Amino acid sequence: MATTVVPTIPAEWTLADLHDRLGGIPLERIRVVPPLGTASEEDVLQAKQRFGRICELIDGVLVEKTTGLFESHLAVVIGYLIQTFLETHNLGIVAGADGPVKLLPDQVRIPDVCFVSWGRLPGRKLPSQPIPALAPDLAVEVLSKGNTEAEMQRKLRDDFTAGVRLVWYVDPPTRTARAYTAEDQCTEIGPPGSLSGGEVLSGFELSLAELFARAQRGEA
Repeated sequence: MATTVVPTIPAEWTLADLHDRLGGIPLERIRVVPPLGTASEEDVLQAKQRFGRICELIDGVLVEKTTGLFESHLAVVIGYLIQTFLETHNLGIVAGADGPVKLLPDQVRIPDVCFVSWGRLPGRKLPSQPIPALAPDLAVEVLSKGNTEAEMQRKLRDDFTAGVRLVWYVDPPTRTARAYTAEDQCTEIGPPGSLSGGEVLSGFELSLAELFARAQRGEA
C-alpha cells in the first residue's frame, strides 16, 4: 500500500506565504519537486544526485544551499583549523557541508562546518544514520550572495531551538563575522578580531586575518 505524504504547509498558504516563511530567498533555490510541503529526509539524500545541488529540508520543502567556490574553500579552511585544534584537544569531531543533521521535525540543516562534542555522541561513536537527529555544539555558516538576512535569522532561531550552543556567521566580502551564543546575543567581529570557541571549543581562537590570508594565499 502506498504511503500517503501529508504536506507540512498549511492549505491556506500562498506561494508568497511560503516565500516569506523561507526568508525571502531567491526563488531559484526553492525546489518544487517533490511537491512543496511533501519533501522528506530521503529527498535530501537524493538531491545531489537528482539536481546536482546540496539541499536542506525546511518545512517539507527542499531548499538549495548557496555556496560559491571561494565560500566553500573558506569553509574547508575553517574545518581544517578546527580539526588541527582537535588533534591536541580531544573534544569531539568536526564535519563539513556534506553532513546533514535533523535539528527539528521537518528541519534538516547542513552547516558549512559543524563541531559536535563527545558529550553529544553516546559512546563517542558517530551515528550510523545518514541524517541523525543531532544538534551540533557549533554551527558555522559562510555567507553567500544568495543568503538573505531573514533566512539567516530563521536558521539562527532553528539552531538555538534545537540546542546548538554557538553559531558563527562569516561574511567574506567584509572579512567580518558574527558570533552568536543565543538568538539575541551576538558579538560583531571586525577584520582585526578573532572568533573564539568560548565554552564550546575552549582554547580555540580563529583570527579572521589569518583565516582570509590562508584562503587567499595563492593570490598575487
